[in-house]
Amino acid sequence: MVENLKNSPGKNIINWFPGHMNKALKDIQKQLLSVDVVIYVLDSRAPISSINPSLNKLSQNKPVLYIFNKIDLADEERVKFLARPYKNDKTDYLFLNSTMSSSAKIIKQKITNLAKEKIEKMKNKGVKAVIRAIVVGIPNSGKSTLVNNLCGKAKAITGNRPGVTKQAQWLNIGDNIELCDTPGTLYPKLEDQDKAKNLFYIGSIKDEIIVDTIEVVGEFVKLLQIRYPDLFNKRYENCLTIDDIAKKRGYLISKEEYDYERTASAILDDFRKGRIGRITLD
Repeated sequence: MVENLKNSPGKNIINWFPGHMNKALKDIQKQLLSVDVVIYVLDSRAPISSINPSLNKLSQNKPVLYIFNKIDLADEERVKFLARPYKNDKTDYLFLNSTMSSSAKIIKQKITNLAKEKIEKMKNKGVKAVIRAIVVGIPNSGKSTLVNNLCGKAKAITGNRPGVTKQAQWLNIGDNIELCDTPGTLYPKLEDQDKAKNLFYIGSIKDEIIVDTIEVVGEFVKLLQIRYPDLFNKRYENCLTIDDIAKKRGYLISKEEYDYERTASAILDDFRKGRIGRITLD
């Protein structure tokens, strides 16, 4: 739920962890017992905010392939810098736009490389190993689209909103690899409110649970002016506030009243669809 903190009037406190996410985390914990590789899908527009500490704890000691997804919407140079710590002897990463189907071959190769210890062990026994991988990540990060591209057909339900995948499902993607698609999960408690807001901006938290969208999007406008002033000014023609943008676009409720809710929604839509430019918030 989202509520206003009583001793800080007007401040949105974001904490969204519905019951199905708790159930999903418990299910993921069970599935992890039998998997060889974890595929962790991150949103490149907020990759650090996309990392769920609960999932990190559950996936300990498993090889991890980090997918920096939606790279086509992100600041690629910034993402490359942020990704550097995510490659070692047990982890690897890829930059990806999961709506492009040409990436299946390299993803399968990365999975195979991370599972080489099991493959060699089974080979010494005269058996061809079946690699089991699990796909995890926050809501709306593109997990199911990625799974469908790996399958070569639409087997996982997709949608441009959080909470589409409801339960884990196992799929055979060929090359002796079995894949488990899982529901998107957030942290049980969003203690870092800057990260929580980033998750809202990228669409991983449902819009309708925010108490004061205008206030939160107002903070987003200030953030973009600091981090990406040229992109922001080009899109909004040097407007400084939601009020300025509403007036510039002529978003009216009546002749004397501007529609700030519509303006805030339009700014979020511009960002989420890449109209402002390639942006990374972390």
